[in-house]
Amino acid sequence: MIPTLEWTSEGVRFLDQTRLPLEETYVLATTYEQVADVIVTMVVRGAPAIGVSAAMGVALGVERSKAATVEALEPEFQEICRKLAGTRPTAVNLFWAIRRMEDLFAALKAKPGITVEAIREAITAEAVKMYDEDIEACKTLGAHGADLMPQEGGVLTHCNAGALATCGYGTALGVIRAAVEQGSKLEVYADETRPFLQGARLTAWELMHDGIPTTVLCDNMAASLMRHGKIKAVVVGADRIAANGDVANKIGTYGVAVLAKEHGIPFYVAAPWSTIDLETVHGDDIPIEERAAVEVTHHAGKQLTPHNVGIVNPAFDVTPAKYVTAIITERGVLRAPYEESLAGLETVKA
Repeated sequence: MIPTLEWTSEGVRFLDQTRLPLEETYVLATTYEQVADVIVTMVVRGAPAIGVSAAMGVALGVERSKAATVEALEPEFQEICRKLAGTRPTAVNLFWAIRRMEDLFAALKAKPGITVEAIREAITAEAVKMYDEDIEACKTLGAHGADLMPQEGGVLTHCNAGALATCGYGTALGVIRAAVEQGSKLEVYADETRPFLQGARLTAWELMHDGIPTTVLCDNMAASLMRHGKIKAVVVGADRIAANGDVANKIGTYGVAVLAKEHGIPFYVAAPWSTIDLETVHGDDIPIEERAAVEVTHHAGKQLTPHNVGIVNPAFDVTPAKYVTAIITERGVLRAPYEESLAGLETVKA
């Protein structure tokens, strides 16, 4: 599998996704502040990968702490979590991972005679466990979703919800991989995904790495291909799914979903359960990250727009549940009404 991130004795090693597809280079984060910067600058991206990265950042901060007592470690631990929680607001996996670490720290702290070294070991073990769990969840949800893919023909995806967005295998691309492994003859159409080009740079790179036929589309070409019958299904990932089934995903996903509905094409969302946010009632309550204007005004260091022109750069949009044919998770495939199906699987384990 593509090594998106890895816990090592020296720090957390990240494949630098800002340099793909032309350069395969790695960044070593040796402090939790560096992990936070890696998340902000999108060296690592994708909701599941962001969550595990944050957990490893917490573990790295605790491991490198000079605190000699649990009492001295606690305020430092809180600051580590606060710093990492401030990196990106939309992907709920980030907050899920940090909350899991906070719960573990609270449980450990309550144990009589607990030592700082024992806390270090337990926090690190939990982060590594979350890495393994993510890979297993992606493989399981991929198997659940494979039967929903056509036996042959074109499948459209938007952004990158593959191995690069997770700890391995992928969510939307995990579904595609599983279908191909089962014998489906698919051709993937990857929207380029302006302005950060996750589809053109990342999805195309990893699918070609796997030998899966892939064609990159400019974002404004999807409607034409749908009209001409080239797209049999759409499958995307998610950064947060509200309790009513509204889905926050990379900007442009909403438009793809509307187009799919108009053309009678099934629109699937694939995500691990850590992306489900039952505390958020509907999509209007999901915070949408606004990124720097330079991502739109410049590409590869070259300016594309006039000086001082107005720019909007929301990183995500929200697709209403009515456009979602099914949500694919490691706990099973969910269909509308999503308030009922999501709540019904809340306590079910994969």
